[in-house]
Amino acid sequence: MLFKPDSTDDEKRTAPRKRSLLSRVLGRIVSLLITLVILGGLGYLGWLAFQPKQNGGGGRGAGGRPDLPVPVLAATPQVHDVPVYLDGVGSVRALNTVTVRSQVDGKLLKVNFVEGQDVKKDDVLGEIDPAIYQAQYDQAVATKAKDEALLANQKIDLARYEQLAATNAGSKQQADTQRALVAQQEAIIKADQAQIDNARATLGYTKIVAPISGRAGLRQVDQGNIIHAADTTGLVILTQLRPIAVWFSLPQQQIMRVNAAAAKGQLAVDVFGNDGVTVIDTGKLTGIDNQVDPTTGTLKLKAEFPNASYQLWPGQFVNVRLKVETLPQAIVVPTSAVQRGPAGTFSYVIGEGDIVTAKPVTVTQQNEHEAVIASGLTTSDRVVTTGFANLADGAKVVVGKDDGPPAADLAPRKRSRNPAGKRGAGQGEGQGKDGKKDWQGKDGEHRGRHEHSEGDQKGQTGPAPAPAAGGEQSGGAPKAQP
Repeated sequence: MLFKPDSTDDEKRTAPRKRSLLSRVLGRIVSLLITLVILGGLGYLGWLAFQPKQNGGGGRGAGGRPDLPVPVLAATPQVHDVPVYLDGVGSVRALNTVTVRSQVDGKLLKVNFVEGQDVKKDDVLGEIDPAIYQAQYDQAVATKAKDEALLANQKIDLARYEQLAATNAGSKQQADTQRALVAQQEAIIKADQAQIDNARATLGYTKIVAPISGRAGLRQVDQGNIIHAADTTGLVILTQLRPIAVWFSLPQQQIMRVNAAAAKGQLAVDVFGNDGVTVIDTGKLTGIDNQVDPTTGTLKLKAEFPNASYQLWPGQFVNVRLKVETLPQAIVVPTSAVQRGPAGTFSYVIGEGDIVTAKPVTVTQQNEHEAVIASGLTTSDRVVTTGFANLADGAKVVVGKDDGPPAADLAPRKRSRNPAGKRGAGQGEGQGKDGKKDWQGKDGEHRGRHEHSEGDQKGQTGPAPAPAAGGEQSGGAPKAQP
């Protein structure tokens, strides 16, 4: 017997198949949409990362906003005479240094100076026992007196013999002999006088005098010692401090320049102090060595300084600068305005609309403060001196005012609580004396916990009182914040 199948059974078998097919299609569509969203997000992020590179150099540079001007400071080139210096290193030397020695042997009776004392020429520095030398002088004087008495008698005899010879009562030979004896005795008296002068000089050497004016050093011999003329140490060393000399060296490449400048007139020389900036004395160039040191390739020069305040001392090493010429009416800009690039030196010049342009410049010379420009700038230009980090050719700038160098903080500023006196997590924003937020977030949570711990240790259960004006707690000294 044939029968027709039930339709409800077929529908029950095909329904699960349709639902599984539909779920697979929907799953694929959702996956495709998710993939498209991810690819679109990555493309957008890549576009954002590539966009600043395209706009870089036309504003604040990479990572900045091209529509904001760059804050800078500017200066105008000045025109004035600029001295040209050659820098060198030298040492201070005394113009005259003398080791004072004794010229005779004997016992040192007196020392008439104090170590470190300024003495003048011919001042008596020490005295030697003069007894022996006084006796020698007296002996020479006595010998001369004896010979003078003998000469007087011989002259009387000569006059008598000459009178007798004139009347033929005596021999002329006897008169001539007597005349020769008188001449011989006169020569003996001259020799006696020489002995007296020698003894007087030797007696004078018992007083040791200063040969120059200067400053006495440390005493080499004490009073009471026997000193000799052959001693090498001497009694003391005298050094002339005013004026004083400085010997310094310059590279051999500067020989022609120095000689040409010295031929035009006297050259000025400056000596710097320990800071290397302050000029402590100014003198003149007095000598140039006649040869170059082959071991160092430098030329030695000598300068003389007044040294009025004894600021220079023999043996001291100093920095020296020699003025060789003056550049008349030179264009000068701050050294910070000169930048160096692959093609050489340049400066940013502010033009119309506060747009900067990089202009190549030629620098004649420069130091820590100013640079001399030979070409590339005029006195009507404005050059950028600071703010180069975000600056590029064609950028727009805003020029600030340079009211003076910023004052550096000697210590970190105090951090106080917020005006409401709140603390703890989520309220950890500290304010300094300038009212600006210093730190927040996790640091604020740490600060809140730290203040709670301090309150618990001190027995405080409520919130801390609000700070007084200036960020200080009322009724007490300022409390340092972590």
